Amino acid sequence: MIAQPENSQKMTAEEYLEWEAKQEFRHEYVDGKILAMTENNIPYNNIVLNFFTALHSSVRQKGCRINVLDAKVQDAKNNRYFYPDLVISCNADDLKSRDFIQHPSVIIEVLSPSTRGYDRDDKFKYYRQFSSLQEYVLVDSESIYVEIYQRGEGRMWLYSAYTEGEDFTLSSIEFNCAVDVLYEDVSFETEEQK
Repeated sequence: MIAQPENSQKMTAEEYLEWEAKQEFRHEYVDGKILAMTENNIPYNNIVLNFFTALHSSVRQKGCRINVLDAKVQDAKNNRYFYPDLVISCNADDLKSRDFIQHPSVIIEVLSPSTRGYDRDDKFKYYRQFSSLQEYVLVDSESIYVEIYQRGEGRMWLYSAYTEGEDFTLSSIEFNCAVDVLYEDVSFETEEQK
C-alpha cells in the first residue's frame, strides 16, 4: 500500500531513517523519494490478517519469521525501504533483527485500487533485486484473485493465478492453502450496494 510522494524534496537514506522514526504514519523510501502509505479498508485488513493467520504456524515450524504491515524491509544495496503487507524471511540475520528485514523469501502485497499499478509494476521491479526473494504474491482486495510470481532460472519469473475454489502453493516455504481461506469474512459489498 503506497500513495503519492510525500514531498518533492529528496532525502538521503540516513535523513529518511531519522525523519521517519518521528512520523506518526509510515513512509517508504525509494531512490531519495518519500512515499506516504495509504489507509486501507476493512476487507483489505481482513485479507492481510487471514493470510497471516494461515501462514503463521507453518512459517514458525520451519524456523522462519513472518511480519505483517509495520516491518520495514531494507534493500541495503540500493538504499530503499519498504513496508510490504506481509514478509517472510528464513535468514538467520533477519531472525535476530530488530530494525529491518534484509533477506525476504516471500513478499505479499494486498492490492487496493490506489496501489494496484505500483505494486504490480514498480514495486515488483524493486523487489526482484532481492536475491533472496523466491516468491512475490499479489492478493486482490476487490475480487477473489491471487497472483504468484516464483523465481525461475536466471532472470525468469514464473506466473500463476488462482481464484475461488482453487488452492495455491508457496514452494519456497512448502505452504499450501485454499484461496477461499484468504477471503473468509471479507465482504465486497459497498454501502451504496446495500
